Amino acid sequence: MHLPAGSTANGPYALDIDPKRAGWTYVSLRILELGPGGSHSFRTGDSEWVVLPLTGGCTVQTDGEEFQLTGRESVFGGPSDFGYLPRDAHAQIASGAGGRFALAGAKCERRLPARHGRAPEVPVEERGSGRCARRVRNFAAAGVVECDRLIAVEVLTPGGNWSSYPPHKHDEHRPGVESELEEIYYFEIDGEHGLGYQRVSPSRPGGTDLLAEVRGGDAVLVPDGWHGPSIAQPGHTMYYLNVMAGPGPEREWNICFHPDHQEGYR
Repeated sequence: MHLPAGSTANGPYALDIDPKRAGWTYVSLRILELGPGGSHSFRTGDSEWVVLPLTGGCTVQTDGEEFQLTGRESVFGGPSDFGYLPRDAHAQIASGAGGRFALAGAKCERRLPARHGRAPEVPVEERGSGRCARRVRNFAAAGVVECDRLIAVEVLTPGGNWSSYPPHKHDEHRPGVESELEEIYYFEIDGEHGLGYQRVSPSRPGGTDLLAEVRGGDAVLVPDGWHGPSIAQPGHTMYYLNVMAGPGPEREWNICFHPDHQEGYR
């Protein structure tokens, strides 16, 4: 369930996780690296995708549309604009100065219009308090941007803090209470030699059980189980991108907190 940086590299992708690699049905994540003047073309296939600049900016072309994504210097600066790509389309990403770009995908049924999401419109949430304080950028959260199945957010955890706490899960379909969602955590750590820790504990017999030391470029797969806490090393802000999707009839993020940790800050 822990995929160290480089372990899934594939061509221009520093990270390439598809449903087959993950052993599930819906969620994909790619990290595209482009040098100055570089470009990359691909077909979206049976999935919808969001192109999210991690560093640098790019031009996205699809369905006769062209979006100029201004991007950012790094994920630790602020929200980025992004591009939504529909299923069954051809797309090209080009970058004059080069950069790194996350492609968050989810297998879907509906074909929605391509569009440009603006950075100033990204809702930013301050969640938790004290040592559980963190910042959530809900750029493609349910109820924020229309997607068929894809849900994606960014989380910044200050050094020494915990996030994804109390531990929570979303591995059962219980209408109005809990959604069934596959999830990928993708990590970046601010500063040289920074690290963090990610815990996933079983919610059922034989379920996912993981305690991983994570570094920049690592990913953790969460097919089921209680996930959290995510712990940032003191002095090093930890960033993670969460990508989720599931089979539910509604695109919802309904979670259940671990009953033994309800006293924690949310």
